[in-house]
Amino acid sequence: MKKTYPKPFVHALSSVLDQLGLSRKIRQYQVLEKWQSFVGEQIAKVAQAERMDGGKLFVHVLNSTWRNELVFLKKELIEKINNGMNQEIVKDIIFR
Repeated sequence: MKKTYPKPFVHALSSVLDQLGLSRKIRQYQVLEKWQSFVGEQIAKVAQAERMDGGKLFVHVLNSTWRNELVFLKKELIEKINNGMNQEIVKDIIFR
């Protein structure tokens, strides 16, 4: 007879979160928490990640000059975030 061993708690918790549909939400909140590490201190001083909705990251920017600059960096920022999270979470960034 084959012995079965209990799964580590982390695996059980991950499974429950997946079943409840909460894993993706948690990853989205992690993006908000890690915003500064993705964009760097200088950008984080003028742009704050506010929320995520449907793959869109909404970012408040202090002024229009920085907003325009960040629009040019959008693709690069999306790649940095998704690479840092090891999955595609952010599909678009809306600078406001």
